[in-house]
Amino acid sequence: MKSKGLLALIIIPAVIIIDQIVKIYIKTHFYLGESVEVAPWFKILFIENNGMAFGMELGSKIFLTLLRIVVVGLVIYYVCRIKNNPRLKTGYMISLALIIAGAAGNIIDSMFYGLIFNNPMPPMVAEMFPPDGGYAPFLHGRVVDMLYFPLFSFNWPEWIPFVGGDLFIFFQPVFNIADAAITVGILMLIFFYSNQLTELQHSPEPANQPDNVEN
Repeated sequence: MKSKGLLALIIIPAVIIIDQIVKIYIKTHFYLGESVEVAPWFKILFIENNGMAFGMELGSKIFLTLLRIVVVGLVIYYVCRIKNNPRLKTGYMISLALIIAGAAGNIIDSMFYGLIFNNPMPPMVAEMFPPDGGYAPFLHGRVVDMLYFPLFSFNWPEWIPFVGGDLFIFFQPVFNIADAAITVGILMLIFFYSNQLTELQHSPEPANQPDNVEN
């Protein structure tokens, strides 16, 4: 059981560090809107957004950042509560750790990127710790995205209402490693560990039970 808690302590900082290294590199080596084709179905495209995963928007910037912080705090509290539960599955802990790490990675952007980066006009690239200060106050930074997978595209037939003749691209959202971690964690919960929450709620506290208690 201790190893499951240790696993979370390894996954969370590892994902955050990798996510931030990639974001800082993109921010300081790509100008906003720059795109590099890695393969026909994969591009590095530097964009920024104020919203949630995959560039979605939800309310004001401060509200969104504070909401993220509260949610991450609650999930961390939950993980601390269940880490010694005898019914806790390793995959369930991994999925929660990925969600925490991904949300924390994007929180860092929102909290600090406005303070530590400037925002030059393309084709200039951003400078870290510029002498004139950052582009936004605390909690108002924009999230850096760069992973773009336009796997295939086609034009809708003209006879289809509303979208006839329009270009359809799959997959259009541009995202980052933190977004990917959140998505993988949520999908793991949905498809593999949907019953784990109920199981843990009905499991006795290990500290108050003898070793031979049957569940």
